[in-house]
Amino acid sequence: MKPKQIALIAALSTTALSAVAAGPGRFAWNKDYTPGWTLMTPEERSEWANKMREVKTYEECKALQEEHHKAMEERAKEKGVKLMPPRQNGCDVMKARGFIK
Repeated sequence: MKPKQIALIAALSTTALSAVAAGPGRFAWNKDYTPGWTLMTPEERSEWANKMREVKTYEECKALQEEHHKAMEERAKEKGVKLMPPRQNGCDVMKARGFIK
């Protein structure tokens, strides 16, 4: 096997294992899906993920999400950086997957 093939297999395996490690019925929050992720401390990230896991309804999710977005927009402005929009709406995804009503 060529080194490039080995590297590709390793990368794909890591990606697949990450998906499996999340387990069924789990939802991930990370830098690709959470606006302001890089502006938060590890503790804030953990707290954010826990809050999102605790929401029971779409309305509760949207309210929490809006509060978070406003806080991150303010933090980004203070640091002089641009806050990237989410790739998709986490509340919509959670509702579609049956995590919230």
